[in-house]
Amino acid sequence: MKDLYIIKTGSTFNTTQESYKDFEDWIIDKLDTKDLNISIIDVQKGDALPNIKECDAIIITGSHSMVSDEESWSLNIEKWLLDIVKNDIPTLAICYGHQLLAKALGGVSNYHPKGMEIGTVDIKLNDEARKDELFCDMPIIFKAHTIHSQSALELPREAVILASNKHDPHHAFRIGDNVWGVQFHPEFDKDIMNDYIKEVGKEKGFTKEKTQMLLANTKETNEASNLLKRFGNIVVKR
Repeated sequence: MKDLYIIKTGSTFNTTQESYKDFEDWIIDKLDTKDLNISIIDVQKGDALPNIKECDAIIITGSHSMVSDEESWSLNIEKWLLDIVKNDIPTLAICYGHQLLAKALGGVSNYHPKGMEIGTVDIKLNDEARKDELFCDMPIIFKAHTIHSQSALELPREAVILASNKHDPHHAFRIGDNVWGVQFHPEFDKDIMNDYIKEVGKEKGFTKEKTQMLLANTKETNEASNLLKRFGNIVVKR
């Protein structure tokens, strides 16, 4: 059994949890877990980060926090990530995790000048993705769920860009052979995306027309979700 640690950097809305549980549950639901021993590390509740010698793999969740706020728990993960990357431990960093990974390695993560990206969107693979172990079997254009105000605006020098769209040129990147960041949410399904549109719409004061348009455009995103299963399979093979 391989030891996979999910670094939980936040929680979803309380109302969303009541219906759909939380980030780590959605991730686990889309992994092939039979050969994985999964532990949840809730850093906002004070859980200690695992010793890297005990880690076969890492997944870093999304969060409603902002990377640019540099909260103490977030800065601790940044320092810890340097050793994770140095030891090439298989890692998948999602949304907040993606931005944190970029920042930890010398990139820049902050508010996107185009504002928030939310809803089901098209993402296009770059040429390098065809040679990438995690992305190589995906269609060139695939749909994914998004909700983020901040982005990895500048990637670390050693990053390889794998996927982009009109809003965000850095939707996915790789460091070394085993460390990936994705801005989109492979753990979301259509129901969760719809719930986010409604909750964020209320919070941000979306017009009724904008909310209805976003809801009408949501779709299931099986190609994006399958990234989690493929990541788990990569971990088991290592």
